Amino acid sequence: MTAPDEIANRFPSHIRLSGLGLHLREWTDDDLPAMVALFDEPQVARWTPLRSPFDADAAREYLSRARAARAADRGVQLAVTDDGHRAQGEVLLFRTADDDGVAELAYAIGARYRGRRLAARAVEVMAGYAATSLGMRGLVLRVDPANGASVAVARATGFHLTDAEPVTFERKGDRITLFTWRRDLRQESAAAGRRCTAHDQRTPRGDAAAP
Repeated sequence: MTAPDEIANRFPSHIRLSGLGLHLREWTDDDLPAMVALFDEPQVARWTPLRSPFDADAAREYLSRARAARAADRGVQLAVTDDGHRAQGEVLLFRTADDDGVAELAYAIGARYRGRRLAARAVEVMAGYAATSLGMRGLVLRVDPANGASVAVARATGFHLTDAEPVTFERKGDRITLFTWRRDLRQESAAAGRRCTAHDQRTPRGDAAAP
């Protein structure tokens, strides 16, 4: 396996990850109607910065900004699927401003697909990729404590609440407070390195159930 310090610092131009019964893939233009169906709903409007209502124009703008972020090497946004085709949500990984070795994760799952641990499994697959293929030292989640579902995902996937100062701001007329949760990837990367043989596992595949 390629050692973390030998991996190019830029995100690759195309990413497709599989593990834990999921396939995380790039968004395409064909996904625009699915984006509307997934993101135009009250819980997404409440807990994310996405436009509301989230219509076809919003979907096109969102996909354009996602591609611009990738081109600028700021982050990656992948559709969450269980079959490689039908999008059921999204998981995002993007660089933090203060530490190149730490990335921030975010996610949104469509209302009809909740209750299947999709967010937790997507976080686990992305964490494995960040540790083994990107050489990241840690991940953070920023979660409103009132968002019980996201707090549960953070706990289930090995994140711990830090003592970092909460971030508070106004969004869509509501007062938002975000607490920082962190997961250390250094031990995971070392363990993965010990398990690997000569081949390069740039697409990690999980073989155990997520918490």
